[in-house]
Amino acid sequence: MEIKNILVATDFSNEAYNALFYATQIFASKKCTFHIMHIYDDLNAASSPRNVLFVGKKELLKLRTTSQENLTETVHKIVLDTGNKLHKFNTISSKGTISSIISQTIDNLQIDLIVMGNKGKTGAKELFMGSNTIRIANTITQCPILAVPKEIAYRPIDEIAFITDYKKGCTKNTLAMLLSIASISKAAIRVLHINEEEIMNPIQVSNKKLLKTCLAKTQHSFDDIWNYSDKANIIHDFLTQQDIKMFAMAYHRRNFFERLLHEPVVMDLSIYATIPFLILPIQD
Repeated sequence: MEIKNILVATDFSNEAYNALFYATQIFASKKCTFHIMHIYDDLNAASSPRNVLFVGKKELLKLRTTSQENLTETVHKIVLDTGNKLHKFNTISSKGTISSIISQTIDNLQIDLIVMGNKGKTGAKELFMGSNTIRIANTITQCPILAVPKEIAYRPIDEIAFITDYKKGCTKNTLAMLLSIASISKAAIRVLHINEEEIMNPIQVSNKKLLKTCLAKTQHSFDDIWNYSDKANIIHDFLTQQDIKMFAMAYHRRNFFERLLHEPVVMDLSIYATIPFLILPIQD
């Protein structure tokens, strides 16, 4: 797929800027537009939710002005830091909720990829991705999301892990962004399969064949792990041992990804706070 429009959500934190910088490095050789978006709402101007009703036009105008000024500053900084003539930068300052604004923007600007910086929190899910990323992953079904851990340095991507249970998410449409990033980066794709039953069912066998077809033009390997009682640690070990630079999963609301997040073992996910995570909405 040709990647033309990348949406980068920012709250003007170091994490958000780092995610923007990281994305410019992945797509350094590609002509594309980065749409840097900041979303503010009435709650930003109120000291407590109770005060929302009293937020006046003046306060909202101040929020909008600050948002636009900070976006302009961000563009100056990224242009200075990257100096890439292939890249254009557009700014979007918008009032509303992050999920609804991003959803509208994807359609209006034909966005190919959303990039977000992760802020690790204390809960397992938040440590895994950051609460905003979780909210977006749960509502955005038409566009891949790249979650970049806080303030990691960019390293050339030579290995991308694709973690799958072969139940869904093995079609060219679902994998398009993964294949594109692998192609741009000249990276190998390492498929990690953690089976939940002793024998794969016919759908899984068929999906594995389909995946092999999709990866035919990409350097790749398959790893099968049959011990499925401790998925998080298996993934952790695999990513570490293979020195994986990015990992990807196909996502729909009730699949492996969500079950993984609900396991008690997922209390220690520090590894995910150091490796960019590509979330692929299932387009089967």
